[in-house]
Amino acid sequence: MPTVDLPAGRVHYADAGDGPPVVLLHGLLMNRTVWDPVMDLLPDGFRWIRPDLPLGSHPEPLRADADLSMRGLNALIADFLAALDLRDVTLVHSDWGGGLFLTAYGLDERVGRIVALPCEAFDNFPPGLPGKTATVVAWIPGALSLGLRQMRIPWIMRLPLLFGHMARRPLPAELVRGWTEPGIRQRGVRRDLLKYARSRRRDLIANTEALRRFGGDALILWSSAGRVMPREHGRMLADLIPNARLVEVDDAYVLSMLDQPRTVAAELAGFLTR
Repeated sequence: MPTVDLPAGRVHYADAGDGPPVVLLHGLLMNRTVWDPVMDLLPDGFRWIRPDLPLGSHPEPLRADADLSMRGLNALIADFLAALDLRDVTLVHSDWGGGLFLTAYGLDERVGRIVALPCEAFDNFPPGLPGKTATVVAWIPGALSLGLRQMRIPWIMRLPLLFGHMARRPLPAELVRGWTEPGIRQRGVRRDLLKYARSRRRDLIANTEALRRFGGDALILWSSAGRVMPREHGRMLADLIPNARLVEVDDAYVLSMLDQPRTVAAELAGFLTR
């Protein structure tokens, strides 16, 4: 698996295909594998890049002094695109919506198009019960380590406080084991996650509103169920971004790439080849 050294530390990523770059992001306590069910369904002629963001399931801790606030993570994404010399990138967001704020921070010069699956936006911070649970756990000493182990128990994993409202169908145990392993084994990975979870999130509505300045095309691929990420936020994002189109995915929650991989792949392919 390739890696790239950034000012914040080493980032691991998957890289497949050739052509215009498409960078697929992921959410809290997940990694690139959340996209696995979609990958074989995507069209040829594109370069599909999936970084492991430092959101609690990354294989290697970043530097101890790395800035992992919302602004710091946006800088990390911008540094990642620059280090790989990616241009006219299609940036795909899911669950964690912080990457949408590249425009607000003036770091989106390499981003040509946006795709937003259900993700944080506007005033939805922390998002739903899972987001509020993560915020509380972040401030209780020792709770994160214990919580990561409990997430491997199927009935606990399916509670609305955890992944019960993230995916319509139970997540495969092996997938969740892969997401929790780095944090269980490495204190530095837990430290990175806690840095982000404990950081103050100011001006989030204003940061979302900055998308009015985004000049590229956008696909808002939102879940009609509205679990965790409100249904109306999909329409609001589509209205906010000048060149955006809204498509709703039925029978799916936040992680629609797991619930409806064929639909997600087909809509991505249509947007990219249109």
